[in-house]
Amino acid sequence: MGQRLELQTLLEGLLESDNVYFQPPENLQMEYPCVIYMRDFARTEFADNRPYRYKKRYQVTHIGRDPDSPIPDRLAEVPMSTFERHFTANNLHHDIFTIFF
Repeated sequence: MGQRLELQTLLEGLLESDNVYFQPPENLQMEYPCVIYMRDFARTEFADNRPYRYKKRYQVTHIGRDPDSPIPDRLAEVPMSTFERHFTANNLHHDIFTIFF
């Protein structure tokens, strides 16, 4: 299984739902609560001028109606996860994390 699919499985487990979308098109009708994620960066570490470690970073957004949802806390416990910001739009709460995976 590829790394992205492993992340997909992890996110579905945290959400306890399959409402997890990778780079969804704008016209997709999503069900809430949900998680949207996309690759946004990669870090390469070098030794002797050669790459020896390459890690992809994903932006992961939890969207839901419940301001006290436990899902953001679960996302914060994922190794290499960093909380970035929270905002509301259209009466939906958005919690954004970055995760190296």
